[in-house]
Amino acid sequence: MSISEHDLQAYVDGQIDPARVAEIETHLADNPQDAMRVEAYRKQNQTLHALFDPTLDEPLSGALQRRHRPRPQWQRYAAMVGILALGLVLGFGLRGVTAPALGPMALSKQAAFAHVAFVPEVLHPVEVSAKQEAHLVNWLSKRLGGDVRAPHLSSAGFDLMGGRLLPGEAGPAAQFMYQDHRGQRLTLYVKREQARASETAFRFAKENGVSVFYWIDRDFGYALSGDLPKGDLLKVAETVYRQLNP
Repeated sequence: MSISEHDLQAYVDGQIDPARVAEIETHLADNPQDAMRVEAYRKQNQTLHALFDPTLDEPLSGALQRRHRPRPQWQRYAAMVGILALGLVLGFGLRGVTAPALGPMALSKQAAFAHVAFVPEVLHPVEVSAKQEAHLVNWLSKRLGGDVRAPHLSSAGFDLMGGRLLPGEAGPAAQFMYQDHRGQRLTLYVKREQARASETAFRFAKENGVSVFYWIDRDFGYALSGDLPKGDLLKVAETVYRQLNP
């Protein structure tokens, strides 16, 4: 029996028929690319839990406590995932309509969430491919209301795959995706941001296994995310910065 994409995702989520577990694990042992995808899906799940599980434990406001009885944790988590999924669908399908904000979130966390949401994608990792780079850049610049550029990172071993429009907390955001010859992917997250003198330098964050270098330059915030050693990711971030500031 062939192993489908649905089977792999069900296996990661623990929803596969127990009788097929051995079959899938044999398949993964013989197919390194599928094994890498399964590992990426697992990391995606871990990162989503790390980013949003704390929100589930936040107390409700007094008004909400009076109006609503406490819900089981699984229902609260399902509601959160549903809202997040709706935001991503809006970003993909409605092309820039902003979903309701879920509260303040650091630039690094926004970038990490977008990274783990799309890096494992096989069929649709980007919305517009690099073959239409001029259209992609013009479209994103118009939606974000400023000069958005897609750095070329071939000198660092990464080629542009394309990009997409995403919903942000206060407006649309952009994501560019890059890939090297081994299939390793990086993403550059871009959003409008009000620069302050104390925030213009590079900063580093580790969001549950995803390394992120982020900075604010003039009217935009940038965050480069990937599963790379800190020093290697910094070199790529420096390349990005130099191209954006020739």
